[in-house]
Amino acid sequence: MKTNERRGHPNTMNPAIIQQMVDGYRNNHLAAINKTLGINDSHSVSFGLKTLKKFIADIEFFSKKVDPRIADGALGIRFYYAAYPKENEWSGFEDEKSIGKNYAQKHTLVMIPTLKKKSSDGSYQDYDFNPLDRATFPLKEREKQHPITLMAMSSDSSDSQSQEVMAQNHGQLIPPADSAMQKY
Repeated sequence: MKTNERRGHPNTMNPAIIQQMVDGYRNNHLAAINKTLGINDSHSVSFGLKTLKKFIADIEFFSKKVDPRIADGALGIRFYYAAYPKENEWSGFEDEKSIGKNYAQKHTLVMIPTLKKKSSDGSYQDYDFNPLDRATFPLKEREKQHPITLMAMSSDSSDSQSQEVMAQNHGQLIPPADSAMQKY
């Protein structure tokens, strides 16, 4: 097979279904959030392809560095809905200067690596884990009380008081960015 050829077909969705789903979110969830909080919340997040590829490559590299037997199919990413702090609560927030307070209270996504493992009932579950910390690899079903520190790549800054975790955050939110280029 030539290097520029791909097997299979790309994932696709019907644009009408996408529009229906986006409209359903904006007309119900987003409208309720905006009314309740009195803000103009974000309705989309954009991440650069280079950022996403690096995050995926880091998950693969560091996971396999700890355990080379991990199959690519066992790795994944969980997307958590999150919100930036209120403007008056940004003191000490590590990304305050690089993000900007115009993101205050707005929705965002935080991506956390997952590892698929067999649970005690025989089903396969996706566990949040930190490829940088072997203790978080669910070698057996983790006890619910076992605290884990996750792999988070939200910034390049280091904090000597807390262990960095591998995650990805801070894509471009709309709003505050202009929505003129969005299709949906």
